[in-house]
Amino acid sequence: MTAAGDAVAEAFREEWGRVVAALIGMTGQWDLAEECAQDAFAQALRSWPRDGVPRRPGAWLTTVARNRALDRLRRGAVETAKLREAVLLSLTDQPADDAGDESGIRDDRLRLIFTCCHPALSLEARVALTLRTLAGLTTAEIARAFLVPEATMAKRLVRAKHKIRDAAIPYRVPPAHLLPERTAGVLAVLYLLFNEGYSASAGADLIRQGLCAEAIRLARALAGLMPDEPEVLGLLALVLLHDARRATRTDAAGDLVTLEDQERGRWDWREIEEGTRLLEGALRRGRPGPYQVQAAIAACHAIAADAAQTDWAQIALLYGELARLVPSPVIELNRAVAVAMAEGPQAGLDLVAGIESAGDLDGYYLLPATRADLLRRLGRAAEAALSYRAARDLAATDAERRYLDRRLAEMTGAMPPPAPDDT
Repeated sequence: MTAAGDAVAEAFREEWGRVVAALIGMTGQWDLAEECAQDAFAQALRSWPRDGVPRRPGAWLTTVARNRALDRLRRGAVETAKLREAVLLSLTDQPADDAGDESGIRDDRLRLIFTCCHPALSLEARVALTLRTLAGLTTAEIARAFLVPEATMAKRLVRAKHKIRDAAIPYRVPPAHLLPERTAGVLAVLYLLFNEGYSASAGADLIRQGLCAEAIRLARALAGLMPDEPEVLGLLALVLLHDARRATRTDAAGDLVTLEDQERGRWDWREIEEGTRLLEGALRRGRPGPYQVQAAIAACHAIAADAAQTDWAQIALLYGELARLVPSPVIELNRAVAVAMAEGPQAGLDLVAGIESAGDLDGYYLLPATRADLLRRLGRAAEAALSYRAARDLAATDAERRYLDRRLAEMTGAMPPPAPDDT
């Protein structure tokens, strides 16, 4: 790719969400905004190799996109008031309704994040709309990411946009008294997006790097826009600390590598340093929340020189605090693992038995996988093999199934041979 082509690609990654957000604020029309943004980037591919890359690529792209939107509005004979508003907005960098935004935050991207993640929309619609409008993924790319047909994803996106229009969902940051509860919804969408990339829910690949990168980019944007919100900083710290280990979670064959066996020298220490610095800044604000606690757990793993030096007792305490903040059987399962590492596998196995009896994690492959691992550590190979088989039947990705197959083979090899048949 040429230098100009590289500049357009970089501008797309950095500016797409900003350009689309500005156009939606200007026109109130989501499809028009996306189409005009696409036209602006197409124009950049034609113009920049000839005329050179502009000093402010984002401003250039926004101007071209706004001009294209104005042309479309004129040709479409849109109502005079909307056209007047669009003309005025084309002369300024700020949306006209800034003064009426009770949050006092002046940024179109933040308005767009909160609009995409409005609680009136289903969770799947929030994630898809965020990927489409803020990350610039195509409908086909989003459909592949979530393993649904492209036509199905297209319908979801259309329904989400229609709901925003028909329900008159405001294009704004919510007022201060609603901000905490609405921010939590935004953070949940970004973390779900990261997790879908970091541990794919199904398919051949355990890790989908593109989704991880987009989630981190959006979390960075949100942290830049809301630098005084500790849970926003906590989320960014959390995804960075997890992402620092991404390259070591699978081997050259794509097989799963457990945390204790990962090559720590290959972890991204710049991400670890940034994540721990963000976490410290968040905790200093004195308002701990679930993402900060999860980031603290991730930091315990990240700063340990090797697996043997991991502070499992502290991790178990942190999981206890996390369970208090957001009660969840998955969190209890993670706490059981931490307790097993701190106090011994039997202590963890006792906790797992309680989780199993509750029945909340039936069908969740990590429950029998955890039980199998604890039984293996206790030397109970035959029981471990049964649990590994159960986990293998429930695993969703090929990488997870291969890992469980290897463990199952180890247990089968460790089992005593059957007694001879005397008959």
